[in-house]
Amino acid sequence: MPSFAVHVSNQRNRIMISVAGELDFDTCPRITEVTDDVSLGDRTLCLDMAGVSFMDASGLTLLQSLNRNTEAQGGTLELSGLQEQPRRILELTATDAPGVT
Repeated sequence: MPSFAVHVSNQRNRIMISVAGELDFDTCPRITEVTDDVSLGDRTLCLDMAGVSFMDASGLTLLQSLNRNTEAQGGTLELSGLQEQPRRILELTATDAPGVT
């Protein structure tokens, strides 16, 4: 199994979650464990995906769920560092996540 890591940085106006490895059926639950413990309020949840070279349908579902949950808490989801393959998945599925950089 390829290595996978999740790092959380809790800042005043944002919570940064950095992910490294593949975002797939096996790894998505580890991100969910982290995000379920996060209370956003009106802060931004920034998911740094610079270390994610592959994302499958489970990863797409996770991002959509994070977006809904973040908005429900009054926050905003931002995706940063998207590599080519995950970005292409979002484009092909016409999934527009706010704050994608």
